[in-house]
Amino acid sequence: MLYLVISSPRPERPSAVARSRRRFWRWIDPLRKSGACRLVHARPGRGAIALFELDSHEALHALLNEWADIIPAQFELYPLLEAAAARRYLGRRKRR
Repeated sequence: MLYLVISSPRPERPSAVARSRRRFWRWIDPLRKSGACRLVHARPGRGAIALFELDSHEALHALLNEWADIIPAQFELYPLLEAAAARRYLGRRKRR
């Protein structure tokens, strides 16, 4: 399952959370290498977006808890379909 996650950290001085931000990148690197995190980008100012490919909602829940332990944040979650899956679905639908 694909999930787009957008983080909005709580407002703090950037200098106060620089250490946590470095820890976040160390935490997410193994997820990127394993393929569980397909991409991750920092947002201008603060926050990040990440695209996860995971087996379950529980796996997503565990990752978001780990992430929030490093950098407390609010998360927006968007379940996604691969483009090919969306096209297959549209091809199966009957026209009215």
